[in-house]
Amino acid sequence: MMLNPKALSDLISKRRSIFPNMYNNEPISDNLIWEILGAANWAPNHKKTEPWRFKVYRKDALKRLSIYLSNYYKKHTLNENFSERKYEKTKGKPLRSDCVIAICMQRNLEGILPEWEEIAAVSSAVQNMWLMCTANGIGAYWSSPDAAIKGESFFELNEGERCLGLLYMGKWEEIEIKSDRKSPIEDKVVWIEE
Repeated sequence: MMLNPKALSDLISKRRSIFPNMYNNEPISDNLIWEILGAANWAPNHKKTEPWRFKVYRKDALKRLSIYLSNYYKKHTLNENFSERKYEKTKGKPLRSDCVIAICMQRNLEGILPEWEEIAAVSSAVQNMWLMCTANGIGAYWSSPDAAIKGESFFELNEGERCLGLLYMGKWEEIEIKSDRKSPIEDKVVWIEE
């Protein structure tokens, strides 16, 4: 089966962080969320450990997540560093999203792989999800605040499981976002042929 390489290249180059303040209130269907999650399951992973785990927060659960994240920020920020603006922004991000997915990694308990390989597999799974979001007009943003990384209790993680961040998702009014990189790929590659 031949796929369209140009269409794939265009999709990859259009994937961007689209932040919650850009989301509209249009809901994402459960079926589409399942389709996005299904794309994650095709990520490459060494020894077929499939370490990705996801916790999907929607509706009232977004309020609980909002309270947890903002309270964590308030509790763990020294008075002189505390910003009311950041507190409100932290509180508001889940509430402006239609869906927030906790990105988790379940380590192989026998330790058959180094941790970095499991993290790489989860990252590949998230990239698959992000591309599916892009293809379906869903904005997405991967955030990794301390509240998520250190949120074992809130996220009710299993033994050997850890949270690697949150994927905020929402429909948005697509606008042209500049596509650029600091330098071309040629500046980052060395060809060795002998």
